[in-house]
Amino acid sequence: MDNLAFDDLKLFARVAALGSLSAAARERDVPVSQVSRALVRIEKTSGVRLVHRSTHGLSLTAEGETFLSYCQRITGALDELQGEFAQQTGGASGLVRVAASTVIAQYFLLPSLAELNRRHPLLRVDLEVNDRLTDLVRDGVDMAIRSGSSLPDTQVARALGHLGRALYAAPAYAERAGLPQHPSELHRHRLITNTAAPHLNQWPFIVDGHALKWPVEGYWRTNSTGMAASMVMQGLGIGRLATLAAEPLVRQRLLVPVLADFVDDQPVPLYAVTSTARQRLPKIQACIDFWVEWIAQGHQPSVTTP
Repeated sequence: MDNLAFDDLKLFARVAALGSLSAAARERDVPVSQVSRALVRIEKTSGVRLVHRSTHGLSLTAEGETFLSYCQRITGALDELQGEFAQQTGGASGLVRVAASTVIAQYFLLPSLAELNRRHPLLRVDLEVNDRLTDLVRDGVDMAIRSGSSLPDTQVARALGHLGRALYAAPAYAERAGLPQHPSELHRHRLITNTAAPHLNQWPFIVDGHALKWPVEGYWRTNSTGMAASMVMQGLGIGRLATLAAEPLVRQRLLVPVLADFVDDQPVPLYAVTSTARQRLPKIQACIDFWVEWIAQGHQPSVTTP
């Protein structure tokens, strides 16, 4: 295996995790043919078949499983070595892949990136933005920003702050349809719900000193937290939004709170989650330390209409 490079090992690990040549090609922004040729070269150099190819994707052979375990150990050791060098030179550098929901990415991470770059000019950030729960290993992600998630033993989390949710509407909707004065009046309004996270559609209130959850049937529905925020902004109805996104918009008079005297915003911890194998890498630590400080200093995003 004299001709195998570290990049070959990293590529094979990503192909195995994604189960698709095209997905690996999209991730690297290269043609699928380039990934396919690389895989053929890796198998030829190894002298064994490493994957089964089918119309449904790729699966590893027994030899491929063994090869993958060595790939992960070798590339992990290389990351640690690079981290040690970075510590000795006093700098954090390299690409950090960060996964976050649409709202957290748009309203928390995005406003912080310019300052992060000023502090650590050799750091680069690749944002993986979606509302599904990211698998750090399978998706090749260094860190995920999550709220209130339980974690497996192979992951560690550091608290960044707290994330609450409350009800909001656009002034145009309030003028057109009025606003409810009690949770029992919600059925008269057009409500916006999240199909990707059904638990977010159990709207929590405190009524007469009693906590209760109001199951909501959405007139408008979306699987994206970012799109839900945009639908509220467009005056389509009332939505339950993350306060870190909505409160700056309230201050700009682009949104108005709804049922503020009744809503239980139920703040939950906001975490930076990474694997135990990567938590000590300087590039990871630099990002986490920066975002902890960013929140602690009370930075609020300057938001315009999405």
